Amino acid sequence: MDVLELYQQAGAYHEGHFLLASGRHSPKFLQSTTLLQYPHLTEQIGQALAARLQGEGIQADFLIGPAMGGVTLAYETARHYDNGKGPSGRRAIFAEKDGQGGMKIREAFTITPGETFVAVEDVLTTGGSVLKAVRAAEQAGGRCVAIACIVDRRAQEGPLEGYRLVSLTRLVFDTYLPDEVPGWLAEIPLQEI
Repeated sequence: MDVLELYQQAGAYHEGHFLLASGRHSPKFLQSTTLLQYPHLTEQIGQALAARLQGEGIQADFLIGPAMGGVTLAYETARHYDNGKGPSGRRAIFAEKDGQGGMKIREAFTITPGETFVAVEDVLTTGGSVLKAVRAAEQAGGRCVAIACIVDRRAQEGPLEGYRLVSLTRLVFDTYLPDEVPGWLAEIPLQEI
């Protein structure tokens, strides 16, 4: 699967000057919400992520995504994910902002102490959002067995803060701290996303 081609097909790959959620600046941006609005593309991504998790032998009781970006992706991945418990055993939940800089698990979702989970995210730049979802699920008693994403765009390969990482692709775009933005990029109007 050519993930970048899917983003381009959906009109979700952009070039310019972007302020990412991480606070870093980048000349390229992948708008996953644009991609994930198309059910046929979202299904392809969910199937591919589920197959990658299963291919790596990762079994989990449920999947969790950070709201809002990870909600649809966690659901669609869970729909195709065989956790060995049959269709009734597949669950997808989400963590939402708690108003204090972290995330919380909605009261309607139950996590039994010791249940295993995979945290699902669209694009990892620093991993901040998905790690907040992981911490919220761990505080509720869950145990993270992996983090899965469509695109890993971190500068460093490997685990994310000790968590096993599974991605469909790795695309490293240059990113800059606000005080390190090169002149050529600073000349392009900034778009906050």
